[in-house]
Amino acid sequence: MYEGIYIDTNLIVLLVVGLTKQELISKHRRTREFTVDDYKLLFEFLSQYRIVFVTPNTLTEASNLVRQHAEPERSQILYTFRNFVNRTEETTIASSVVVDHVRFPFLGLTDIVLLRKSSPNTPLITVDLDLYLETVTENPSAAINFNHMRDKGRVP
Repeated sequence: MYEGIYIDTNLIVLLVVGLTKQELISKHRRTREFTVDDYKLLFEFLSQYRIVFVTPNTLTEASNLVRQHAEPERSQILYTFRNFVNRTEETTIASSVVVDHVRFPFLGLTDIVLLRKSSPNTPLITVDLDLYLETVTENPSAAINFNHMRDKGRVP
């Protein structure tokens, strides 16, 4: 059994927008690539885990991205984001450690933190192909590609 799961920035945005109002998924500029079915699939998948882990890096990025919507929905989305943050467990790695990782120039700060934090007991769910490939290269059971789930249309 997993201890919990890490979630990448883009999926945080999808989750928060969908939790706010599912019809916003097709309207929010950062979630237009997703469908309501994608949101439902993600929600169902995450409900299997007792803990959703986040990092300050993913939360900062997600906060900036969810705000890219007009009022009055922006305030509603940020209220949902606040509730999401309060229900997650935040973990950290010092940025000075992360920037020394050999793949930092390729992935950047946020993704290297997720790469370093994910493990077989706390896998990462992501839509970022580069991050997924780097993670499974280091540990094949430390990441889940959400796009594979989308292709199958079901939770594994």
